[in-house]
Amino acid sequence: MYCFQIVSCILLLFTCGCSFTKVHNSSGHSFGAIADCQYCAKKGNAVRKYSLSKNKLSNCVEELNKMNLKYVIHLGDFIDRDFESFDVVNPIFNSLTMPKYHVLGNHDFSVKDELKKDVPNKMGLSEKYYSFIVKGWRYIVLDGNDVSFHAYPKNSEQWKKVKLYQSEKKIKKRNFSAIGDKQLSWLKNQLLKAQHNSEKVILYCHFPVYPQHNLNLWNAKEVIKTIELFPCVKAYINGHNHNGNYKIKNGVHYLTLKGMVDTDKSSYAVIKVNNDSINVTGYGREENRELLLKKR
Repeated sequence: MYCFQIVSCILLLFTCGCSFTKVHNSSGHSFGAIADCQYCAKKGNAVRKYSLSKNKLSNCVEELNKMNLKYVIHLGDFIDRDFESFDVVNPIFNSLTMPKYHVLGNHDFSVKDELKKDVPNKMGLSEKYYSFIVKGWRYIVLDGNDVSFHAYPKNSEQWKKVKLYQSEKKIKKRNFSAIGDKQLSWLKNQLLKAQHNSEKVILYCHFPVYPQHNLNLWNAKEVIKTIELFPCVKAYINGHNHNGNYKIKNGVHYLTLKGMVDTDKSSYAVIKVNNDSINVTGYGREENRELLLKKR
């Protein structure tokens, strides 16, 4: 009888230990995400309240600083126009107490031609696209302005290459952009590393690629094709479409966050990643979502 009790206790301890380990592994981590702060000193119109973004961002940062977050990322269009606008919102965003990251948006380059080259550095970026790893998750930041008219001075060599790209690809609309071949090659290498290291991946870009929309990247289909080669990719999160959007395709969640700049109400999210789900807690206009992760 005594031996039986000892064995039972050992089994109980083992069971508790396994349960604890499982909970620990699935506890995940959280981060903040903001899209389209899009500040400038102009009052704006009925929908886009440009000057109000200063206070919206301040209140957002104040709330996020109260939370246990691994990082905060802004998904592009930090300003609406004018290089001087960075001097207003940079100090606010930089007061975040956790690591902070930027994605480049099209409006971030709405500055004088001679200042376009200085935009990444002004936003604290040494590279236009990059990646970082948090607790087994690889976060890949893409530059959707790679092939675009707005990111380069008019008639510069880069600008002329975009004109040639547009002609060769028979792209009718001039606005917006694509991810170039060099960056796509870099992306594939990043995904190969993630796959090899058994990491889960979330991609960030300012521009959407799915579902179909006139605001999507020019080469959205090519980007999606690359993504779907790698089961490690779990989500693609972007801004640009201020109304927000969501759809799942072949096990990958495509989430567009709503723009902070629109209306009097703010918009941002706290996202928690787990082994089996991505949980979005929306603030202001942003929605709550539970995105279940499926094996691909």
